[in-house]
Order: sequence, then structure tokens, then C-alpha cells
Amino acid sequence: MTLELRDVSHVVGAQTFIHPTTLTLKKGTMNVLLGPTSSGKTTLMRLMAGLDTPTRGRIFWNGEDVTGQRVQDRKIAMVYQQFINYPAMTVYENIASPMKLMGLDRAEIDRRVRKTAELMQLTPMLQRKPLELSGGQQQRCALARALVKNAGLVLLDEPLANLDYKLREELRAEIPRIFAESGAIFVYATTEPEEALLLGGNCATLWEGRVTQFGPTAEVYRKPADATTARVFSDPPMNFLVVEKRGDVMHFGQGERIPSVVQAPDGQYTLGFRPNHLTLEPSPGAIGFETTLGVVEITGSETFVHLGHGDARWVGLIPGVRDLKPGQALRVYLDPSRVYLFAQDGSLVATAPYAEAA
Repeated sequence: MTLELRDVSHVVGAQTFIHPTTLTLKKGTMNVLLGPTSSGKTTLMRLMAGLDTPTRGRIFWNGEDVTGQRVQDRKIAMVYQQFINYPAMTVYENIASPMKLMGLDRAEIDRRVRKTAELMQLTPMLQRKPLELSGGQQQRCALARALVKNAGLVLLDEPLANLDYKLREELRAEIPRIFAESGAIFVYATTEPEEALLLGGNCATLWEGRVTQFGPTAEVYRKPADATTARVFSDPPMNFLVVEKRGDVMHFGQGERIPSVVQAPDGQYTLGFRPNHLTLEPSPGAIGFETTLGVVEITGSETFVHLGHGDARWVGLIPGVRDLKPGQALRVYLDPSRVYLFAQDGSLVATAPYAEAA
């Protein structure tokens, strides 16, 4: 069982929502679409579902060309950010509703409802109405109604975005288990890199309608193909510094310099490093930068520091609560093993040594 997008694009008027994209999703895989709002995640899912028709390219399901085939004629299920249940029906009736439309007999409907309810830990709630459930239970009900169809393709468009933190954490842990037991192709859209890493599987990073990279999620995170992918797969986004390498020294700013962090020919490059790799404490071999502190955001266990370094704007994620004043000079440190090197066109030149060793 495979879903193939072959050179698929979607254009409306003068605006391109999806640039030519080729993807192959295989049976029993979790596939995360990761990107900021308006990057093309929902449009790509609508093309997969058949809700929209590609401007160019073809879509194949198990080798059959289904481009233009009606969504109701495809074996797919979709769950949206705004989960939908029928308030006048019980949980049992909600889960059973798509199978009634399919014309299945009563015994088969009952068997599937109870099996899926057990999988989703909804068995004690089958006779309740949706409004009698918690938010997480309501979302599980919507997921159960999608899964009970035995769909080969399950599309989840930011399904946890409207839930509180505790419920999101519970369902993030449950979804991989549910997907593994169903054997379907799952496609899950999110704006959160952390969520993509928790879900695992494969990840496609999107930026302005382009899939910048697709592969095993941990590999895409550790070895981004370019600076755009690195920016997407970092929250806050990856920090960058333009440097000129001459010999064993990298030059930047107004006469600043640091030892060369990687082996590469002389020339102009961009260094990339994630916010959590900046520290306020020096360590052996660390590179130091003089910055100006802007905004300070304390989350409780961590502190976000917004830094100015010449024309660059960086964010550091520092453990603990720090007594820092906006406007003060602040020296920050960076372990050179955490630094990525990108060419002027944004392509990856060298992966950070720590990621190579992972």
C-alpha cells in the first residue's frame, strides 16, 4: 500500500500554493508535515485526500492513478484541528456513523466500534454524549470515527492544537501506538518541531509551498539539507552568522574573528546553531560572542534571551531563571561541535560534529 505524489503542484491564479513535489508514503508509516502557518501543509493534505485537484502532476494509490477521483471514492479519513462530533449522538453512534453510510451490517459495525473504542480507551464512555466528555476524550472520539473506517490513509491536520498541554502530551504519546496497530498510512501536520520529534517516523519540512527535505524524522533534524530546513526544524528558529573563512580563521562583523569550526575551502559561509546550544557559562574550547540583550522571556524552567549581534538577531534558550536586564551587554558562548556550516546558497556544507556522532 503506497501513496505517491509525482511532480504534483497546485496553483491558483498567480499564486503557487504547492511547488512541484514528489513524495512516496508507504504502508504502516507515520509521516509528519512540519512547517509554519501558510507553508502548504493543509493544501498538500487536501491534494492527498482528493479535496483539491493538482494543477500539474499525478497522484497514485497502490499504483492506480487517482488524480481527480472524488474524495468519497477514496479510502481515506481526515481529522481536523477543529475536531467535529455529532452532539446529539452518543460516542457509540458517533463512531458508528461512517460505517452506517458505508452500508455495513449491524454486527460488523458493533465489532468495529468496540474494537476501536478499546484502542482509543473510550469503552466506558460509549453511551455518553460528546459534551459530557473532556476535550481529550472528544478528540479521541473524532479519531476513532476516522480509524473505524479502516481507511488506508489517515490525515491529521494539527489535531491537537486546540487542546491544553496535558491533553496534548497524552495524545502525542497515544497516536504512535494507534498508528502502529492500524497499519494505515498516517500523515500528521504540525507547526511544532518538538511534536514532530515525539511522533517519529518520517518528516517532510515545508517552507512557502516547497518540501525542502523528506526522510526519517531524527535524521532530518540532525542533518538538515539546507538552512531553510534547519530554520523550520528548530523552535525558536536556528540562529545564523555570516562569516568569511580565510585559512584557519573565520572573520565576521567589525574585525571579529574565531578559529575555523570545520574543514572547508576558503570563502563566505553561514554558521548555524540552535538556540539551546548558546550558554552563559564558558567551557573549554567554547567560542565567545559579545551581544546586546533585548527581550527576556522566563518560562519557569527556562529563559529565552533575545540577542543582538551586529545586524544579526539571535535567540538563546538558557536553563533556569536568570536575573538579566534588557539592554545590558551579554557575553554568550557556543560549543563549536554544535555548529552547522552552510554555503551562500543555503545548502549544507558540513553537519555539526555532535549530530554526526549521534
